[in-house]
Amino acid sequence: MTPPPHQRPRRTGGNAPRPVRAGSGQQSPQAGSAAVSPDRATSSSATTVPLWRLLTAVAGALQAIRGGQSGTTALTAIEIALRPGAQALLFQVLRQAGRAEALRRQLAARAPAPAADALLCSALALCWDPQASPYEPFTLVNQAVEAAKHHPATRAQASFINGCLRRFLRERDTLVAATDNDPVARWNHPAWWVQRLRKDHPQHWEQILQANNAHAPMMLRVNEQKCTVAQYLHALCAIGLGAIAVGQHGVALRQAVPVQSLPHFEEGWVSVQDAAAQQAAPLLLHGLDLSQPLRVLDACAAPGGKTAHLLEMAGPQSPLQVTALEIDATRSVRIGETLQRLGLTAQVLVADAARPQDWWQSQCGGVPFDAILLDAPCTASGIVRRHPDVRWLRRESDIAQLATLQAALLKALWPLLRPGGRLLYCTCSVFRAEGDAQVQTFLAHNTDAQMLPSPGHLIPGNADKAGAVPDNLTGDHDGFFYALLQKSAQ
Repeated sequence: MTPPPHQRPRRTGGNAPRPVRAGSGQQSPQAGSAAVSPDRATSSSATTVPLWRLLTAVAGALQAIRGGQSGTTALTAIEIALRPGAQALLFQVLRQAGRAEALRRQLAARAPAPAADALLCSALALCWDPQASPYEPFTLVNQAVEAAKHHPATRAQASFINGCLRRFLRERDTLVAATDNDPVARWNHPAWWVQRLRKDHPQHWEQILQANNAHAPMMLRVNEQKCTVAQYLHALCAIGLGAIAVGQHGVALRQAVPVQSLPHFEEGWVSVQDAAAQQAAPLLLHGLDLSQPLRVLDACAAPGGKTAHLLEMAGPQSPLQVTALEIDATRSVRIGETLQRLGLTAQVLVADAARPQDWWQSQCGGVPFDAILLDAPCTASGIVRRHPDVRWLRRESDIAQLATLQAALLKALWPLLRPGGRLLYCTCSVFRAEGDAQVQTFLAHNTDAQMLPSPGHLIPGNADKAGAVPDNLTGDHDGFFYALLQKSAQ
């Protein structure tokens, strides 16, 4: 078992740059101000704003997430000028929220009012580990107290927050040690999540949890109808952006940048897509004769990345016909926007994949599909490093509810596949109930289905498994599950 983060040697290198710290040889932010830089870059220039204002925004977002809002929604409520910097700090807070809450319980037996608790826990999450802190701990404490004084919801508890944080600075080592045996503090995931991973992946559960608390690299998928991977790497090099090739169509940037900074992004040369998600289209299309008029269904298609990849791989001369299905009308608009930017065309339908009776006959002519991609709704437990709020929003009961929905989708779509056709089932989840267990149950109840060579569960950092389709970039992909199923020809 690996030691807690604060006991591990300080790492150097990695995909995400460490925050500028005093003594690093670079200019550090002045106390009371913050250089805005998001977890994934969204602005090409830094804007100096008071740190206490960022902490106020972060605490408000954390309180909203605790109330059930998604991180995306919570960030949208923050004024635009503060949003990039607030996102960077919020992501770090969410990745350390378990430790912060455990420390707060050491400092105060009773939780303060929600707004004060959110601000106190935000400050603790950011400063508990000095090696990972974006600012010197005493600066964070000063600015958290300043934030408390400025906000009407926390002003009356500014002295309480000040006392707790000053005590933490004095007794840090003792307080941190007192929380080390708490699995929620140690791993910064709910206890049920940790227990589920230990059961599902007894050899890799620690590795998964550690990966979830790291920054995700910015991965691109090259549109080979526009250029090759080698050509795009050259274009990136020409503007000083370091990158490496990943898999068949991927590029990993050494530094995240706004998409507007990417060469020819608006002309459709590349799309942002994780390396694990880039496996979907090649898995489904491998071995198919793309010179023939094949019909492909992309169920649950928004925002359209996999739909686009299917069409990119087929090429402009292919008669491949893709139907992209999405139940959410708002999200379906994003499919059209994605395809338009890339210069691709597909039939986009707003409909429920679990109810083919509403759309298959009327809008698809009732003709069976040659291939189906089912990227099913799931807990998103494999993309926690990109969406660190997920771990705190999910409940253990969600797994069974989503597994029921996934089974219903498989049952509804399987009859729409022609004899000899194939269906690729995938989820961005590392829980076996949404992956291997789901597929094994389906195979047991459908004797006309057989499993083709498939990656199964992709675990970040895990070397290729024997007999699996080769992984993309070991350690630099999200958690995913893939199962390629073929229907008997008879």
